Amino acid sequence: MSGAALVSKLGERLSGLRGKLTPDAGMDKITWFRAGGEAEVLFQPQDEEDLAAFLRAVPEEIPVTVVGIGSNLLVREGGIKGFVVRLSAKGFGQAETISPTRIRAGAAIPDKRLAAAALEAGIGGFHFYHGIPGALGGALRMNAGANGVETRERVVEVRALDRKGELHVLSNADMGYAYRKSAAPGDLIFTAALLEGYREEPEAIRAAMDAVQHHRETVQPIREKTGGSTFKNPPGSSAWEEVDKAGCRGLVIGGAQMSPMHCNFMINTGTATGYDLEYLGETVRAKVLERSGIRLEWEIRRLGAFRPGQAIDPFLGQLL
Repeated sequence: MSGAALVSKLGERLSGLRGKLTPDAGMDKITWFRAGGEAEVLFQPQDEEDLAAFLRAVPEEIPVTVVGIGSNLLVREGGIKGFVVRLSAKGFGQAETISPTRIRAGAAIPDKRLAAAALEAGIGGFHFYHGIPGALGGALRMNAGANGVETRERVVEVRALDRKGELHVLSNADMGYAYRKSAAPGDLIFTAALLEGYREEPEAIRAAMDAVQHHRETVQPIREKTGGSTFKNPPGSSAWEEVDKAGCRGLVIGGAQMSPMHCNFMINTGTATGYDLEYLGETVRAKVLERSGIRLEWEIRRLGAFRPGQAIDPFLGQLL
């Protein structure tokens, strides 16, 4: 079914929405890899109330997939069925200081902007977000961290809507945080969070943010079309070390390459498809497994279907 046909099928159910519906939306315009297929329909709600109305309107048998700003997202060329929800910056991208140590922020605020808001308010503990290329919603879902700090250290509570449009408020304990993941139900859409840091002089916060930026510029390919860290660090080791030891630094498949600068980063050298990128990642996983017995886990989120005729090699497929 085309996106326009899906919208037409639901007809009046969607008529009261205030957000933007875009049939057959190219996800290559959203992902930082600049590759991938289409979303059957992309929906950008205006605010939490609009999102709740949308969730109540869409029958549960129709898939609803949530994406952020696309920084760690790989979309297959076959596209994403149903609706893809992307929270708007206008409705979900603000930060408000509500006490000397607390910030309430929308899930669509870029992590870098959250760090800047904390700096302006003189609230320490948020400097690490200056180096994370994503938005708060993704950070809440995957317990994003950098420079020795993780999201779970800042979370007080999280607002979320379930698939029926009902509101939930989750405590830090409810989120069930662990390394690069949370135990929150997968169907919840995070809309905002209450976060807490500590009082700190702006000069000290700025120095910590500058250190984060210097580290990124010197060891990461931040000016390339990349999705950030490709694999999670395995217990007792680093993903980049395992990739390097398996001889995969600089490995190329099609238009995709493991960065020679930081070999846990995949880059689109200019012509990569989503298939090139995923095939490269699975090839690296196979080589690491063969060499060290370590089964690397993807940190990049992969969505959608393969295009007809595309498939991962049977040997690599055992890893999927």
